[in-house]
Amino acid sequence: MCTDFVNLTTQNLVNEHLCCIIRSKKEHQGIEAKRQWLSERLKEGHVFRKLNARATVFIEYAPLETAWVPIIGNNYYYLYCLWVLGSSKGKGYGQSLMEYCLADAKEKGKSGVCMLSSKKQKNWLSDQSFARKFGFKVVDTTNNGYELLALSFDGTTPKFAQNVKKQEIESKELTIYYDMQCPYVYQTIEMIKRYCEANDVPASLIEVDTLQKAKELPCVFNNWGVFYKGKFATVNLLDVAYLKRIIKK
Repeated sequence: MCTDFVNLTTQNLVNEHLCCIIRSKKEHQGIEAKRQWLSERLKEGHVFRKLNARATVFIEYAPLETAWVPIIGNNYYYLYCLWVLGSSKGKGYGQSLMEYCLADAKEKGKSGVCMLSSKKQKNWLSDQSFARKFGFKVVDTTNNGYELLALSFDGTTPKFAQNVKKQEIESKELTIYYDMQCPYVYQTIEMIKRYCEANDVPASLIEVDTLQKAKELPCVFNNWGVFYKGKFATVNLLDVAYLKRIIKK
């Protein structure tokens, strides 16, 4: 088991690979968008820690006050992503990364760590059962099955912003809120644009490009939120089949 990890900084960001999509030759626009997004977030205390190898093994978290999610609380870390994929699974990397995050939170005097989850595991959210093994518990819920998990060190808890509980918007057309925290977002948005243009599907694709916009979103959000016919549909990124299922409802 490799135990060599590296934290991204504004100095090494340009040269280090970002674990989600590993490309050796061709520039990937989603990666470059993520890199640009990270360059600003790292200045705010955002942490991206990864295995120092060409593998998808990483954790990403940030102070809740500057995390681009509609969750409020005092002195917490928000855990965006914890991923270990492929041949790297089963080697203890996930545990090492989570333990690092929790130790970092305690060292900095944080009140705890929180993350978005759901009663039924979503493909694009970190493994809730894994988090629960470390003591994460449900501290807030929505009426459509999403949960806020938190591990509190001092008895305080964060909560969803009140606007999250709406889960509705006035527009009836396909509406997607997104930011560039995930490198898969760029290509997914491009795919949706092509599909909607080719099939005359009215769509509003709204980039969440400020912290304030993120905190005021009318739905749960990690980096992506889909509405159709005014109702919230999912935080999962879409492929064509999933998109078709949504717009046929």
